[in-house]
Amino acid sequence: MTTSTHPDSYFFSESDLDSVRTQRLVDDALHGMEDGELYLQYVQSESFSFDDGRLRNAVYDTNRGFGLRSVLGEVTGYAHSSSLDEAALKRAGETVQSIKSGRRGTLAIHPQGTNRKLYTDENPLLGGLDFNAKVKMLQDIDAYARGLDNRVCQVSASISGEWQTVEIIRPGGHRVRDIRPLVRLNVSVVAQEGDRMESGYQGAGGRYDYSRLLTEENWKSQVDEALRQALVNLDSIPAPAGEMDVVLGPGWPGVLLHEAIGHGLEGDFNRKGTSAFAGLMGERVAAPGVTVVDDGTLPDRRGSLSVDDEGTPTSCTPLIEDGILTGYMQDRMNARLMGVKATGNGRRESYAHQPMPRMTNTYMLAGDRDPQEIIQGVKNGLYAVNFGGGQVDITNGKFVFSCTEAYLIKDGKIDAPVKGATLIGNGPDALTRVSAIGNDLELDAGVGVCGKGGQSVPVGVGQPTLRLDGLTVGGTES
Repeated sequence: MTTSTHPDSYFFSESDLDSVRTQRLVDDALHGMEDGELYLQYVQSESFSFDDGRLRNAVYDTNRGFGLRSVLGEVTGYAHSSSLDEAALKRAGETVQSIKSGRRGTLAIHPQGTNRKLYTDENPLLGGLDFNAKVKMLQDIDAYARGLDNRVCQVSASISGEWQTVEIIRPGGHRVRDIRPLVRLNVSVVAQEGDRMESGYQGAGGRYDYSRLLTEENWKSQVDEALRQALVNLDSIPAPAGEMDVVLGPGWPGVLLHEAIGHGLEGDFNRKGTSAFAGLMGERVAAPGVTVVDDGTLPDRRGSLSVDDEGTPTSCTPLIEDGILTGYMQDRMNARLMGVKATGNGRRESYAHQPMPRMTNTYMLAGDRDPQEIIQGVKNGLYAVNFGGGQVDITNGKFVFSCTEAYLIKDGKIDAPVKGATLIGNGPDALTRVSAIGNDLELDAGVGVCGKGGQSVPVGVGQPTLRLDGLTVGGTES
């Protein structure tokens, strides 16, 4: 990724746009504004899904377009089009100028430049496995899973790949470009014993090409893990309900952290005073030892970006340090209105969407406790290893999360697996209940998707083993 004023780019060689004329239209459209940009996007994507022994879908798609945004105070104007031509851009410019209404602002300072490169430029859709080889691999996944255990009754697998190139043009000739690959593999296994059926799921992915993802060793490990989860759930008993100590496993359980407190630490909610964390900067919001960051700079990670969708380089942003609230995730507009620096968290789903503060890779840092010692310290509790869906109210932090793999803890030992366990609480309160933090920080395998304001973006989560005392557990057995 580079910041450059070179006139040639993918968009101006592959569309009807002229580089020089486009810059003039952007300058005219954003004249008198405080901020704004032209966001150009081109995406190639494909997906294959295999279910019940046969190929169900094979999709290839390309799309391109632009979004033009103007910002004045708290007001934004936005226009987008899938037509990359001068006429469409001129109409968009007239639209975004409508927010001026006689007012005039001073253009904000451009984002800083960077030549940092966090992932490859290579297109995962080109080279490597061809169509038939990808279908054959999905067939092999199905056959391998069914051959592992005669209780396997259904196997689903999918592959998806994307190659995205973006260019952000601001007034005065400032341009930022980034090329973003993204691949993902998903495997789901259903096992049946008698009348009972249970499922397991595993996936992996990141910002790299297929050669790293679709090795036989890798896809077999995904199948093995999905089957393990399904067989564990076949032996599960109804989950008890009540208040108990809960130990969260490392890695993917960080999705609870992402939802329960992550959204509450995004700049827009705090600027508007609607977050449970609003107005608490510099105050203790978590137990000592709890440190949470949002880091968009991790190489090859699903949630990472060399620059965000406003052209600001991503960063490692401390949110909570040793239990003290120290920062929010900011896009340019909310940072300016709050009098702080943008953190590189301005993200959008596509050219048809406006950017807003969003997470990248959000995780809790490791502590110094041995994970086994943490479990041994719990007399009666719950060990939650994997999560499914959840719901969170940003205004008060209340959450409900479903466990897809969990176990009872009895006298410091992991006991029977349980089914139907849910964790109930609120993020700010839950953070104060942390009594032990493991030394085994893990990030998720690369499958996270975050929704906000009708937009979905790829993200990462993570945490070490974590003990929370006195959390409410909902179950199927009272």
